[in-house]
Amino acid sequence: MAGYGDELIATGLARGAHARGKRIALGDGKLIKWGPFSKEIFKNNPNIAVPGSERDKDVEWVPYYKGNRIYNVGHGTHWTWNYDFHPAPGEMFFDEEELTFAETLPSGLVFVEPNTPWHKPVAPNKAWSFSKYQQVTDVLLAAGYPVVQFAVGRDRLAHVQTIKTPSFRHSLAVVKRAALVVTPEGGLHHGTAAVGTRAVVIFGGFVPPASTGYDIHINLTGGAKKFCGRLTPCQHCRDAMAAITVDEVVSSALSILK
Repeated sequence: MAGYGDELIATGLARGAHARGKRIALGDGKLIKWGPFSKEIFKNNPNIAVPGSERDKDVEWVPYYKGNRIYNVGHGTHWTWNYDFHPAPGEMFFDEEELTFAETLPSGLVFVEPNTPWHKPVAPNKAWSFSKYQQVTDVLLAAGYPVVQFAVGRDRLAHVQTIKTPSFRHSLAVVKRAALVVTPEGGLHHGTAAVGTRAVVIFGGFVPPASTGYDIHINLTGGAKKFCGRLTPCQHCRDAMAAITVDEVVSSALSILK
């Protein structure tokens, strides 16, 4: 589910444009610049202008695209964060087939998702201990909650059903009916906010919740006072993750579920 977060943030930037008679053009003021996941996430969204509509009269430009994400600045070895930026929850406009698929599964599921984008060098800085995710899962199962996991990624939790979906959009249609998601900071947490579902988000010390978090979620940092943005594994991020306890995540989850 890696790579979707930036596009979901974009839908939040475009929120409400259609109601004002506008469509948001995401680009440099001359060219609309979409990424590889834009078409999927922006599908059916009336607020967003498609490539080729740059000269339409209802277009309103927002300088948000790869290389200019507003919430951060790249410095080669690390990112620095724009603390003046706070994302609005995005929006998903599902079609009937996606919603019908979601309805084949029970509502009120609890998703625990331990996977980060392991193919990226930054992944270790965003990863909480898999054994801790399993302990959280075991506690929630013992309390009678229907814990499940999506059938993607490297790490699979024991004792839970895995949910296979045709696409990320289908996954978010399912999450829309869920009671809770426990997940690292990333595409799934942005998608969870976009469909209005509560979450416990494991941030650690890599990126600040102030820049990419949402008020409807419980965002855990392990008490980090700085957010290094380092693109290679670092001790600071390991320490922040280690400071987030199983009890803290369980109590946060139960505070939502109860």
